[in-house]
Formats: sequence, C-alpha cells, structure tokens
Amino acid sequence: MGILNTLLRAVTWWNGQTLNTQFYTWRKGVKVGEDEQGNIFYRSREGDRRWVIFNGEAEASRISADWHGWLHRTYDEPPSETPLVHKPWEKPHEENLTGTALAYAPAGSIRRAQPVERRDYEAWTPE
Repeated sequence: MGILNTLLRAVTWWNGQTLNTQFYTWRKGVKVGEDEQGNIFYRSREGDRRWVIFNGEAEASRISADWHGWLHRTYDEPPSETPLVHKPWEKPHEENLTGTALAYAPAGSIRRAQPVERRDYEAWTPE
C-alpha cells in the first residue's frame, strides 16, 4: 500500500500534497500553524510565499476565514500567533457542502429520504 500511496501522490494533487510540494515544503517551508481540521500552514524561509497542505481533500472552503486572511496577506500575523477576535453572534466555520450528501435539501426535495408532500404548489397542465 505504501508504493501505491507514493504513486498516487506523484500524479494527483487533490488528496493532500504531491511529491514536488512535499519536497519544496521540506526544503523551504517553515510550519506556521495548524487549524482544527488538521490542515497545516507554511511560509517560505524568506517570508514571500504562504501555502497550505490539506489534511485530505484539497477543498478551499475547508479553510476558515482566519487562515484565509493570512494566506491572502490580509493579516501579517498567522492566527496561531495572533488569534482574531470573534463576535459572539458569529457561527463556527463550516465548509461548503454543495454536491455532498450533507448539502441542504428543503422539505419537498426529492433528495430527502422521505420528501414531504407539497400542498403549496399546483402543477400546470395545458388545456
């Protein structure tokens, strides 16, 4: 299984990091922090580049607003050193679930196990 994982990492980018990214991170990367999902954030030794190694699928919406701001240079200090102050009304970060089994489906949706019969809609039929 180890050889298969190495081969998979050599040719894919959507499941973690490729071998080139791993090598570059080993040579020039400095670990800055880790988020609650296990994604690891790095900067180059020179400080001119910032990147993330995803824990699992590479899906940008899995990164919280705090780390997104640091990656895109909105904040100079990473959230691991200077956490952002959150308002009490803010909800916790949640990744985009569109296209997954956990995506929102309204009561009458056919994607629900037992859709609710709709009484607020009458199908049009031509006369």
